[in-house]
Amino acid sequence: MKTLKYLVAFSLLLSSFTMSAQTLTVNTDASSIGWLGAKIGGEHNGTIDLKSGELSMENNQITSGNFVVDMTSIKNLDIEDEGYRGKLEGHLKSDDFFGVATFPTSKLIITKSEVFQNGKAKVWGDLTIKGKTEKVEFDMVENAGKYTAELKVDRSKFDVRYGSNSFFDNLGDKAIDDIFTLTVELVME
Repeated sequence: MKTLKYLVAFSLLLSSFTMSAQTLTVNTDASSIGWLGAKIGGEHNGTIDLKSGELSMENNQITSGNFVVDMTSIKNLDIEDEGYRGKLEGHLKSDDFFGVATFPTSKLIITKSEVFQNGKAKVWGDLTIKGKTEKVEFDMVENAGKYTAELKVDRSKFDVRYGSNSFFDNLGDKAIDDIFTLTVELVME
């Protein structure tokens, strides 16, 4: 009888741990990724579509995550002239930048996270762009079921060379910053 009580208590304890773990799927239609790239004397911004994603949570901490971005969906939002906007989007999709014909997706895999405190947690992961994977670190904020993050990405680490002072000398005012910013808002289901 004593063994039965221990088994019941252990089962209840185990089920309470299991109940606190959950996997959340990203609502790709309601979520967004914005990008901002800067150069001397200006900047451009736009969007990229999230193809899929999920977060695993346990005890107010992200235990894992996996996100796939559709690089073929790169759009510019700040250029009004349709022809010039199309040229920029085509150039960003070309081998000079993200080579989307060869690398149609990028991905982020979350490898660890701190516990959320006051709705904020430090997150670490592996970001893959153009087949190259680099470690990233960023803060994630949770508010009313939405998760937001801002990632500063050094494109030179992913062999995105065009206009980069990291690869070319004497670019002068034609240089484009190596760091671009991704602003992510995730709506989970």
